Amino acid sequence: MLEHRIDQSFEVRYSYPVCFTRGAFAPENRLLVDLMRAQPPGARARVLFAVDSGLAGVQPGCIEAIEKYALAHADAIELVRPPWIVRGGETSKRDPREVDEFYGYARDLRLCRHSYIVVIGGGAVLDAIGYAAATAHRGLRLIRMPSTVLGQNDAGVGVKNAINWQGRKNFLGTFTPPFAVINDFELLASVPAADRRAGIAEAVKVALIRDRAFFGRLHRQRLALAALAPHAMEPMIVRCAELHLAQIRNSGDPFERGSARPLDFGHWSAHKLEELSAHRLRHGEAVAIGIALDVQYSCRLGMIGNVAADTIMETLCDIGFTLDHAALDRLDVERALGDFREHLGGQLCITLLKGIGEGVEVNHIDIGTMRACIGELRASQRHARDEPIAPEVVS
Repeated sequence: MLEHRIDQSFEVRYSYPVCFTRGAFAPENRLLVDLMRAQPPGARARVLFAVDSGLAGVQPGCIEAIEKYALAHADAIELVRPPWIVRGGETSKRDPREVDEFYGYARDLRLCRHSYIVVIGGGAVLDAIGYAAATAHRGLRLIRMPSTVLGQNDAGVGVKNAINWQGRKNFLGTFTPPFAVINDFELLASVPAADRRAGIAEAVKVALIRDRAFFGRLHRQRLALAALAPHAMEPMIVRCAELHLAQIRNSGDPFERGSARPLDFGHWSAHKLEELSAHRLRHGEAVAIGIALDVQYSCRLGMIGNVAADTIMETLCDIGFTLDHAALDRLDVERALGDFREHLGGQLCITLLKGIGEGVEVNHIDIGTMRACIGELRASQRHARDEPIAPEVVS
């Protein structure tokens, strides 16, 4: 028998800046130090820098630049130890070594909830160190500095952190907004071309479900994007980040407690394709295939027309995505959808296209039809590879 009940309700407001700059560690650039000045007068921000090993390898001067920056602003920054180099790529999410090391640093260096962790690197490193920072002392102040296109336009600007567990992608994680995000375009210069291109997939994704005009711009500039031209890449990154942040801010479900995940358009298969390829497929490459697959399915259902579907496929291919992979042959559609539903919670909710710029949520996928779409996608890509490529001029 119920004897007493108290219904508790309160709201918490979150606020964090997403900043775009160049040369964040030039001593005259005060962006980072000013972000960390939320301290009592005269106090210094205690900060630990974590740097992706991939970035440190191709930009060896970045470690020295961080140390010189801290020295130039020693009145405001206390570097608790030399910058910590962490393993880059999916390794940092598969193996908990970095998470354990971070907990050790937090304990031994006496970091507290007013201390800062500045993590510089790709999406996987941001995810792993972000998870560690969110769970040590129930949360240290995390400043993300994404060094990849995918990090700057998607993974690095949101509120999620995660690591993998026993092969399950993002099985352990938190919803914890960062203290701030700094997108330094100069960090992208040394990123391999394939990695920079992979990040464009998230822009295509969000444009397709949210912004018809943005997709039109991506389509018109598709060959400039394929060439990774800064005049096309940098506005793409900014607009993609804006749309992702707007979804988090305006959806009414920033911590994804419901079943709908419109920003996961194309992701139900992408996550599984990454696993099936032993992560040889980059996340963005897998997302491009997932987008193509769900576009084919939307077209088969009559939700979008052939012209729209062909335009989307042309855009993806001309940007440089390969939309065919052997992992598609081993994709168990029913199991992948089941894993995706379990990951989201609640009922199955998949985003499809009602038109370019307009996504729609559905709660059922016909397994046979989706399998047919896989076959159709593979066949169309084989046929496309056999055809001569006509030259085209970008306006």
